[in-house]
Amino acid sequence: MLAALESAPDAIFCLVADVAEPLWANARARLLEVGRNGLPEVSGRPVADLVDTALRSGQAEAAHGNLGQGGPLATVTARPMTVDGRAGALVIVEALATDDVHRAQLSLLPPSLPMLPDVCLSGSYHQASDLSVAGGDWYDAVSLGKGRLALVVGDAVGHGVPAAGAMSRLRGAMRSTLLRDSEPAGVVAALDAFAAQMDDVEGTSVFYGVLDAASGRLAYSAAGHPAPLVVLPDGSTSFLTVTPRPPLGSLPGAQATVHEAALPQGATLVLFSNGALAGTGIAPADALDRLGQVAREVLEAPGALDVETAVGLAAAIAEGVQRPHGWLDDVAVLVAHRRATAQESLRMDQLAVPSALPGVRRRLNAWLTGLGMGEQDRVGVMVAVGEACANAVEHAYRGSEPGPMSVVAQVDVDGVLTVTVRDDGTWRPPDRDPGDRGRGLLIMRQLVDGVTLEEDGGTTVTLSFRLRRTPEEDLDQRRLPDNADVVVDRNGERPVVRARGPVDATAAEQLRIRMLEASHGGASPMELDLAGVSLFSSAAVRVVLAMARIARDETWRLVVRAPEGGVTRHVLEISGLDGLVDLR
Repeated sequence: MLAALESAPDAIFCLVADVAEPLWANARARLLEVGRNGLPEVSGRPVADLVDTALRSGQAEAAHGNLGQGGPLATVTARPMTVDGRAGALVIVEALATDDVHRAQLSLLPPSLPMLPDVCLSGSYHQASDLSVAGGDWYDAVSLGKGRLALVVGDAVGHGVPAAGAMSRLRGAMRSTLLRDSEPAGVVAALDAFAAQMDDVEGTSVFYGVLDAASGRLAYSAAGHPAPLVVLPDGSTSFLTVTPRPPLGSLPGAQATVHEAALPQGATLVLFSNGALAGTGIAPADALDRLGQVAREVLEAPGALDVETAVGLAAAIAEGVQRPHGWLDDVAVLVAHRRATAQESLRMDQLAVPSALPGVRRRLNAWLTGLGMGEQDRVGVMVAVGEACANAVEHAYRGSEPGPMSVVAQVDVDGVLTVTVRDDGTWRPPDRDPGDRGRGLLIMRQLVDGVTLEEDGGTTVTLSFRLRRTPEEDLDQRRLPDNADVVVDRNGERPVVRARGPVDATAAEQLRIRMLEASHGGASPMELDLAGVSLFSSAAVRVVLAMARIARDETWRLVVRAPEGGVTRHVLEISGLDGLVDLR
């Protein structure tokens, strides 16, 4: 038993009353930072005090918080016991995963932000250095159509995973409300009524605004939340006017005053949670001044507003207000920069010959990069456009002299990218079973949101894709530490895509790409091996469902290997996939 206790994952101390130092400590306990009495502190409270309370009451006593100064989060339990006939105690320090709250919070924040031609958005969430006070801050941005954006930032009551859960429910309620009414008065009233019915949401602060990207008009309201900062093109700063109102649910029916402001081109709106102002001994006015100074310095840095780097604005501002000893509270920042100029559309007129394709790819890549697209989305669009151009080169003018081919790319006010590839030739329907060729349309449909084909004195292929961008500062944090491994094994009769580890939303996208690669865009059979998967997310289920439907349409059946009795097999079965795939 002593050997088992020595190697236990939790820190264990054995103490005897009236003896200053612990009688015994296991290997994990000997690694902890301890005080004069040989015991650690939890959130500033000596564990020795916890032991004294347990000895007096005769009952186990527990405390929850950070070990030492901002150390890992832990639960400390002191249990009275008899040691060699004397009163004593067993102290167990159960260290919690330091990023559990952070993972929960990040998984509930928007995975991406809309990309509009007139507005650059940047979002960032940073966890409090003391994990016992972390959780609950959030931001969101929703495209409402016609160039309008809903911008919101809030701070849920409480800390830890429960606060993250409350934040998630409130964010869900907000998005549901937007389907019926997106105006500030209606949204705040709906959230107020929702919070009044939910004890853990009551008292949440929120700022909500609707920005017209083209005109710069901003209509907004707030409940118990600080006013956002505006940084004008000349570097001057001010805070929006906000009428004080109680937090959500604390005074149901309280009026939410709606204000309006105009953001000129080149202006930047900075929404932030209360954590950006938190700081021992700093007056609120001084904290606001400091935030304004930090934001101004970040925006004036060389290249800060370039499309490639502007995604990091929110993180830079949050890091700028960090105190030397860390963030005293969670910090959520959402930045909306109104661009002075929008990128022009792209038009390329070429002769439909193979030698034209490299030039089309180079110019399209440069133009998409100028939009600020991430590499994964950019490559997907380029491959889809390349397939459309290759079809025109190979088929449009077969049996005749090559003719014209045009490629036009543009983005509408809501951030929907449209690329049209037009030729004046004759469309030739693909053979029913052309092998690995003739599957261009199928590949295109897997890489972009929409594909249409029109024949009218030639052929026009139109590709559409809604632009979005994942905050770069969160990319690594959103992944689980033990990242999934997704590979294509071509050693057998047919390709096998093997996945191992946790297949979360990020890994699900890798899974989709590998399955398309292995099946030549769905044209030929392949298998999926999930035997080594430890987590299979809903995003992964959607990927497998999409490939199963493609396989069905292409007259082959997807084989999925998932052990019976395993969680992955159970997820697949309850999702109804066992009727679309061969589960083995």
